[in-house]
Amino acid sequence: MTTTFEKLSSNKVKLGFVVEPEKFSEGLKTAYNKMKGRISIPGFRRGKAPMKVIENYYGEGVFYEDALDAIFPEIYEAGLKEHDVHAVDRPEITVDQIGRGKELKFTVEVFVRPDVKLGEYKNLGIVKTVDEVTDDDVSAEIERARDRASRWVEINDRPAKLDDQVNIDYQGFDGDVQFDGGTAQGHDLILGSGSFIPGFEDQLVGKSVGDECEVNVTFPEDYHAKELAGKPVVFKVKVNDIREKEVPALDDDFVKEASETADTVDEYKAEIRANLEKAADSRGETAFENEVIETICDNAEVDIPAAMIEDQIDSMMREMEMRMAYQGIKMDDYFKYTGQTREQMRDVYRQQAEERVKTQLVIEAVRKAEGITATDEETDAEIQKYAEQNKQSLEDFKKMLSDADKTYFADAAATRKVFDFLKANAE
Repeated sequence: MTTTFEKLSSNKVKLGFVVEPEKFSEGLKTAYNKMKGRISIPGFRRGKAPMKVIENYYGEGVFYEDALDAIFPEIYEAGLKEHDVHAVDRPEITVDQIGRGKELKFTVEVFVRPDVKLGEYKNLGIVKTVDEVTDDDVSAEIERARDRASRWVEINDRPAKLDDQVNIDYQGFDGDVQFDGGTAQGHDLILGSGSFIPGFEDQLVGKSVGDECEVNVTFPEDYHAKELAGKPVVFKVKVNDIREKEVPALDDDFVKEASETADTVDEYKAEIRANLEKAADSRGETAFENEVIETICDNAEVDIPAAMIEDQIDSMMREMEMRMAYQGIKMDDYFKYTGQTREQMRDVYRQQAEERVKTQLVIEAVRKAEGITATDEETDAEIQKYAEQNKQSLEDFKKMLSDADKTYFADAAATRKVFDFLKANAE
């Protein structure tokens, strides 16, 4: 077999194939054995007619298409490998010569991973910015920690006020008719939370345990239940109990409960500040990295085949379906609830998919241009992260990996080096 290669554009190539007659004969035999059981010839039992008889009856080319289908995958893969072609779509085949005893000649046009024309990717003048952590930030974080450690304490010596939690029974009436969804027993409600219809919570302020009252409210005009939207209704409410939030004092006892390392309030404040500064630096690093990558991609030119974008959308749809399944929701049910179609969701993902593909291609182009590779030690460090997640040693985890897995981790380590390189040369 001989092959030729022609580059048609930045993302499409043409391969020419000349295949020896013997190889095509193999395909004809395979096609005959596959099809003979489905072919009826007068005077022969089904599946027993010789190949030549079938060809004489139906025409010489009866097996040609299936013969080509039989041998094409092996021939095509060999051609791709010979010319280092990375196809991203189904090939378009044009047959130039086909027949028994003849060389099989055909050409293939196929979209490939496109060439990337890199623009400026160094000396971009991008500065990493990190938010300053203030005393107010530290205080706010401590207050959140105290709030998380708070508890609700039942009270009986005063009426309810804003920020109290009340336990109530209620029934909703539209005129004299009790409406669906407006009844509950033993419901906990924090007054002032805004979780109920506007005006409902305010009318419970001042009520005491055991009180029964009527709460008059009007449903919003955009309320999801159309039959109640904009309507005035009455809720009959009984207050079962009242609780107020007890927030622990900021003292050394609280600190010892809240922290694994600090023993005093001052040590706790220092720990909180250090954690906030670490988080701020991480956010700044992520924002800086994103801006560097976005700028480099904007500076690059690449003609992405539609198939690559569609494949990325497929992947994003699968990710979405897995997230839904993890929450116990089927995708078809999700579409029904949201009124969205699968095609509409694909359209929503399309721009993001194109950006992902372009980013991947640009990063690979920089990696190639700079000759960046990962050492064995760097690859092992990447694998180590996953080994630790699976609570295994590096060596035991590596024994489970296929060659494709190892290539994946090597590529991931190299990609991380590309990111580090770009950031080091951007600031």
